Amino acid sequence: MGITYALLAMLSFATNIVITRYAVVRLPVEAGFFVVLATNVLFPAALFGVELSVRAAPYAWEWKGAGLFAIGGVIGTFLGRRFLFDTVRILGPSRASVFHSTAPAFALIGAWLLAGEVLGAYEIALMFVVWTGLWLTQPRAGSLHSLSPEVLRRGFAVGLLTVAGFGFGNVLRGLAMREWNEAAFGTVIASLAALACQFAVTRNWARVGAQLRGADRTAILLYTGCGVFTSLGSIFIALAMTRIEIALAVLVVHTTPLVIFPVSVFLLRNREELTPRTLLGAFLVLAGIAFLAMR
Repeated sequence: MGITYALLAMLSFATNIVITRYAVVRLPVEAGFFVVLATNVLFPAALFGVELSVRAAPYAWEWKGAGLFAIGGVIGTFLGRRFLFDTVRILGPSRASVFHSTAPAFALIGAWLLAGEVLGAYEIALMFVVWTGLWLTQPRAGSLHSLSPEVLRRGFAVGLLTVAGFGFGNVLRGLAMREWNEAAFGTVIASLAALACQFAVTRNWARVGAQLRGADRTAILLYTGCGVFTSLGSIFIALAMTRIEIALAVLVVHTTPLVIFPVSVFLLRNREELTPRTLLGAFLVLAGIAFLAMR
């Protein structure tokens, strides 16, 4: 069941990526990010209200679990996403996507340091198979010689902070679930912490307000959809980490190219991405996940 939840999280995040492609054209991310974070608070809060009304187990507040969710929201949701935007700006989207695919390695280290998780040789071998497949499905990043040494140093530093934020943020979310099994309400707390940080660092409120006032209904709906699917992804990965190892859950969640790749090829007509290299990568990812599910 853990792999199933992780796959549902992956599908949710992949859907968010597809929607984002259309959302950023209609409304800048600077303003759209507020719509996403607000939805990240309101949508899981509504889910939690429904859950609370039908479940038999009583609700109980847990300070340690809530604190871990909040820290995970700051590190993963706020800093991870913010640094990802900076990585794309400095290094370009292709190189940034290669960085993003290494986040499971940081989750593996974080789970070992913070949660005491130790994977066996079989699981590590399958992680390597999936990771290799992910690398093969990534677009070629191009030569680094076109970038100056200063830009390279800054880009690699921000890229490492990005994947460390995503990796360790997910580990903290997994630890929070072990203390306090509240996936929906924990997502609310994590999103509130990220939203508070975004409010704190935003300076040009006049521009953000103008962008929101000038946005059409479709733009707001698209960013709201991003918020709904990232909320579902956060809830599903939290549930997955209560049933399988944190590092394995994070690895499966980062197999979004399995969805983005066919969407790009067959719906967006990017036929140049259909190569023996990317097909081999997709096969390795699917095979690795299948063997992990059969453990």
